[in-house]
Amino acid sequence: MDKLLDGYRRFRATSWPERKALFERLAARGQRPQTLIIACSDSRVDPSMIFDAGPGELFVVRNVANLVPPYTAPDHAHHGTSAAIEFAVRVLEVSEIVVLGHALCGGAGALIDGAPPQAQDFLPDWIKIAGPARDIALNLSSDPAERRTILEHQCVKLSLRNLETFPWVRERLDEGRLVLHGAYFAVATGVLEHLGPDGTFAPA
Repeated sequence: MDKLLDGYRRFRATSWPERKALFERLAARGQRPQTLIIACSDSRVDPSMIFDAGPGELFVVRNVANLVPPYTAPDHAHHGTSAAIEFAVRVLEVSEIVVLGHALCGGAGALIDGAPPQAQDFLPDWIKIAGPARDIALNLSSDPAERRTILEHQCVKLSLRNLETFPWVRERLDEGRLVLHGAYFAVATGVLEHLGPDGTFAPA
């Protein structure tokens, strides 16, 4: 905690004076981001840093392997990612959703190698969402490194498909009020790839 508090004090001393007016405006008018980012919880992949975005610009949801579950009828279970998507789309009325995958994803590794023995309570059931992505990757390559990259790409595509199962997402897509994007960040090189209409990833 000491390191975090040191960082906070630097923020108050350097960044806060420059951004005080911005935060006051955001507090007064509320948030109005145009983009929802669905990213992995991986500490090396910071959407605000990657997209050089400031406070109030992005609504960010992070979970293991940047997964979107398929839509299910509302019930009393806990649906954290789905709740965040609902708030972004129906309340904030974002106009874009970006699913941001990345290289060296531990969640993707767990899909192939199994969840670590220390994380058996919730992780195995969560990553089952990406079972179809794993099957595609295993069928397309036997090379471990290539298969891992394919799987990471496929997790992005699967989440995009699952987004379209949400009725209010589908409605806005059909009306042209919402656009979906896929992206992939290479941690070692800093290169961002964008998913094109042809279904392939290429440097942005």
